[in-house]
Amino acid sequence: MRAPAERRLAAVLLAPALAVLASVTLYPLAQALVLSLERRVPVFGIDEFVGLRHYAFLLRDPAFANALRVTAVFTVASVALEVVLGVAAALALATMRRWRAVGVGLLLLPWCVPGVVTARIFEWLYEPTGWLGIPGRALPALIVADVWRTTPFLALFAYARLISIPPAIGEAAAVDGAGRLATLRAITLPLLAPVLLTAALFRTLDALRAFDLMYVLTGGGPAATTETLTLYAYRHLFQTLQLGLGAAAAVLVLVIVALVAWAHVHALDATEART
Repeated sequence: MRAPAERRLAAVLLAPALAVLASVTLYPLAQALVLSLERRVPVFGIDEFVGLRHYAFLLRDPAFANALRVTAVFTVASVALEVVLGVAAALALATMRRWRAVGVGLLLLPWCVPGVVTARIFEWLYEPTGWLGIPGRALPALIVADVWRTTPFLALFAYARLISIPPAIGEAAAVDGAGRLATLRAITLPLLAPVLLTAALFRTLDALRAFDLMYVLTGGGPAATTETLTLYAYRHLFQTLQLGLGAAAAVLVLVIVALVAWAHVHALDATEART
């Protein structure tokens, strides 16, 4: 009797916030869906219903396939490096006895820097090498900039979990003769896994929608080697003014992000069930 009443109270309390969230989320989404079904080019006064023609074009467009590939490479490489470096930084902080607060503060500095400022810093750093103008090096250069900026996010998640692990667990492993590497592999990393998956989910969704670094540093070049899905949608929406096609690309980005989020949530549930 008590649980249903509590659920009803929770629903009543959440209703205003959910209504505001729906109004600022669902309406723009519905507008984007409608726009993606139209051929709208304001410069030429074109506005006609074309159905799923834009989606069919995107699935055949080599430029869209290239943007999808670039986005996948950028996301996988960035998040993988951030997880590895973030765990390493968290382990280093957890073992510090003195200056730990200073270490945490220094670690968070890159995360506090706005994306555009980060882009300008790395633009200055890369200028002598010319990497941003070389097709084979521009994307790795962007990945390095993104890893520098966002590794503190993963490190903070991992560090918070590390300091919450009871010391008795590590002491018991040491008594049983387990070395540091064995303890890390058998105890620390499994306990970190749920937190790392959650942090990796946030970072994956963020990387899939990355825009500022590419826009400022390369603009998608050279030769579209750094053009991500968001830059592809931006180009059609604001440069060529093909609003319907750009909206269709944005909707596909939303679908991809939703599928990735769904896969991460299921992986997180499976990990928590094992632990």
